[in-house]
Amino acid sequence: MKQKEVKVKNVVFSNSLPLVYIAGPCAIESAASYTAQAVALKKLFADLKTPFVLKASFDKANRTSHRSFRGPGMETALDFLKDLKNRLNVPLLVDVHEPAQAERVAEVADILQIPAFMCRQTDLLFACADTDRAVNVKKGQFLSPWEAENIVRKLESRGAKDIMLTERGSSFGYGNLVVDMRSFGIIKEFGYPVIFDCTHSVQRPGSLGAATGGDRRFIAPLAASAAAQKIAGIFFEAHPR
Repeated sequence: MKQKEVKVKNVVFSNSLPLVYIAGPCAIESAASYTAQAVALKKLFADLKTPFVLKASFDKANRTSHRSFRGPGMETALDFLKDLKNRLNVPLLVDVHEPAQAERVAEVADILQIPAFMCRQTDLLFACADTDRAVNVKKGQFLSPWEAENIVRKLESRGAKDIMLTERGSSFGYGNLVVDMRSFGIIKEFGYPVIFDCTHSVQRPGSLGAATGGDRRFIAPLAASAAAQKIAGIFFEAHPR
């Protein structure tokens, strides 16, 4: 199938073009810390002459424990993200957890991202599709690659054209994930850009009891393996520590 292109500002995602990188911290901890991280990431990718999209999360609503830090909240984050995006002149991707958030987030973000746990929520998919923004959906750990086609069809039914799908590993027993490299070829058959989330794919969900662990040793080899399949981009979370 001919591979579609999704253009976001000056960045073009396609399985037939060079990789685009999506990067940012897990959650916004403060305006100051996030700004410093965003500036550092922009410089890194500018030095590498590599296309880059900045990722932001204002609320981590699916934390393992209710005691975990979630973020500053939508309005607080969007107020400073708008100014930061304009100042840095970079495309911005923002997580959306609820249908009611989509329209407001679309006022600031260039890409709306639907978290893996929410990927089958029809009302959320419809709300994001009803904006004029690109939509990136993370494939749930519980979903086979061929089932991801249903996500695409839901978005298309509302007129969405700028669609991307992200592979982030599959559940393998309790507290473990594996990446089935066949997934990339299967998902590419739907014609839309495919992204690989190389950091969440090495998670060990719930392995720390009230928190999620992981094994960062496998980030680079998995990312290299995914890139070899000619996908559109690599997603990863980054933090100074």
